[in-house]
Amino acid sequence: MKRLCSYLFFWRCAVEMNIENGEFEDWRGSKADPAKHGGVTASSIACVVEVLENMVFLSNATNFVEYFLKSMHYSAAESANMVTNFMGTSFLLTIFGGFVSDSFLTRFKTFIIFCTLELLGLILLTIQAQDSRLLPAINSKPSKTQEAILYTGLYAIAAGVGGVKAALPAHGADQLDHSNQRLVSSFFNWFFFSLCFGGLIASTVMIWIQENLGWNWGFKISVVTVSVALCIFSMGFPIYRYKRPGGSPLSRIFKVLASAIANRKASLPEAENTQIYGEKRNHDKFRFLNKALMGESVASTEVEETKTFIGLLPIFASTIMMNCCLAQLMTFSVQQGNIMNRSLNSFKIPTQSLSVFPISIMLASIPIYEYFVRMFRSKNNHHPGLLNMFQPLRRIGLGLALASGSMAAAAVVEAKRREAANDDVVLSVFWLVWQYLLLGVSDMLTLGGMLEFFYSEAPDTMRSMSTALSWCSTAMGYFISSVLVTISNSVSGHFGKEWLGGSDLNHTRLDLFYMLLCILNFINLLNYIFWARRY
Repeated sequence: MKRLCSYLFFWRCAVEMNIENGEFEDWRGSKADPAKHGGVTASSIACVVEVLENMVFLSNATNFVEYFLKSMHYSAAESANMVTNFMGTSFLLTIFGGFVSDSFLTRFKTFIIFCTLELLGLILLTIQAQDSRLLPAINSKPSKTQEAILYTGLYAIAAGVGGVKAALPAHGADQLDHSNQRLVSSFFNWFFFSLCFGGLIASTVMIWIQENLGWNWGFKISVVTVSVALCIFSMGFPIYRYKRPGGSPLSRIFKVLASAIANRKASLPEAENTQIYGEKRNHDKFRFLNKALMGESVASTEVEETKTFIGLLPIFASTIMMNCCLAQLMTFSVQQGNIMNRSLNSFKIPTQSLSVFPISIMLASIPIYEYFVRMFRSKNNHHPGLLNMFQPLRRIGLGLALASGSMAAAAVVEAKRREAANDDVVLSVFWLVWQYLLLGVSDMLTLGGMLEFFYSEAPDTMRSMSTALSWCSTAMGYFISSVLVTISNSVSGHFGKEWLGGSDLNHTRLDLFYMLLCILNFINLLNYIFWARRY
C-alpha cells in the first residue's frame, strides 16, 4: 500500500511539473491528451457562445435606453449617458476579468463565474421591471432603494460582460495547436464572425420583439439566452483542455520595474551577464529592464515577460483612434439616417436597425477573407514573403488605413446630404453604405488582427489580460470620441459657430468633424507604422 501511495505521489508530482512548464491539463488535473482534449470542436463552442452573449449585450444596450426613459423616468440625456457609461465600463472591466483569469482561475472557471454574475444582474433587472413596487410612480424619479437595485443589476451585468469577453476568446484559442498559426488566426476570424452574427440578431430579431411585444420581453429573452449560453459552454468541460493560472502578472511586472529602478546605476553588461537564460524574443528591446536581474528575486523569464507586455502597449495605443470612428456609427451616422429616406419599396427601415448595414458587411467580409487567404496560400505556399501580408500587424495597419478612408467618404457624403437638404431634396439612406462598407471591413481587419496579435504575442501567463486590450481599445475610443466632440465644439465656437451645436444636422458641420477624424486617423496610421516596424 505504501509503495502504491509513493508511486501515485511521484506520478502526481511529474504531472504537476509538466503543467507548471506550460502543459495543458484535462478536467481531472492530468496532462491533456491531444486526441481527446481541445481541437476545433472545443474551440467552436466558444464561437457559438459568443453569438448568444453578444446578442444579449447589444440588444440590452438598445433596450436600456427605453427602459430608463419610460420605466425609470430618467431624462433622455441621463438615459444616454447611463447606457454609454455601461458599455464603456463593460469593455474596461475586461482588463479586470483578464487579470483574474491569468492570475487566480482557469479561463473556464472565469467564464462560469462572470457569466453567472451577468445572469444574476439580468434576473435582478427583470424582477425590478416586472414588479411595480420596485419602479418609480408615474412622473416621479426613482427612490434611493430603486436606484440601488437598478445600478446593482446594471453593473453586475457590466462586470459579468467584462469577465466573459476577456476569458472566452482566450479559452477558445487555448483549445488549438499553437504550432499551427493559421488555425489560430482562422479561429479569431470566425470568433469575430460570431460576434457580428450576435449583433445582427440583436439589430433585427430583438429590435422587432421590443417594438412589437414590448421592451420587457427583451429582459426575459436575455435571461433565457444567457442561461442557454452558460449550459452550452459548461457541457464542453470534458473535452476542454485547461491551463493553470500563473499568479499575478502585474505583481511580477511591478517587481521587475522596481528592481530595474533600484539598480538603475548598474552597467548593462554587468546586469546582462548576471543571468541570461529562458525565452529571449525581446532581448534587444527595453534593455534597461535587464538591470532588474541584479536583484536576487527577479528571474530572466520575468524580465522577458515584462518586456513582451510593454512592447504590446504602443500597438494597443495606436488602435484607439480607429475606434473613435466606430463610435460614429452608433451616434452621428444614426442621426444622419434618421433624416434621410429610409424607405425600401413599401418597407421603412427602423432607425435602430441601421446598424444592420455595417454588421452585414462585416459578416460578409469574414468568409470572403478566409476564402481569399486559403486560395492565396495554396498558390503561393513556397513564397513565405508573400504569405507575410496576412500577418496580424499588416492586417491591423490596413484596417487603420481604411478607417481614415471611411471618414473621408463620410465627409463627402455628409457634404452632399447637406447640399441636397438645402435644395429640399432628401437623399437615400443607402448613401451611407460607403462609410459603412469601409469602416466595416476596417473593423474586421483591425479587431480580428488585434485579438490574434495580442493572444499570440502575449506571454503564456498573460494571454487573457493581453487579449482584453482589444476591448479596452474599443472603450477608450468611445470615451475619446466624446472628448473630441466637446473640444471641436469649444474650438469652433471661439471662431464663430460650433460644428456640432444644436440638434439639427442640416445646420451643423458634421462633414468638417468627419474630415478632422480622417486627418487624425491618418496621423495615427503613421504613428502605428513607426511602432509596428520597430516591433
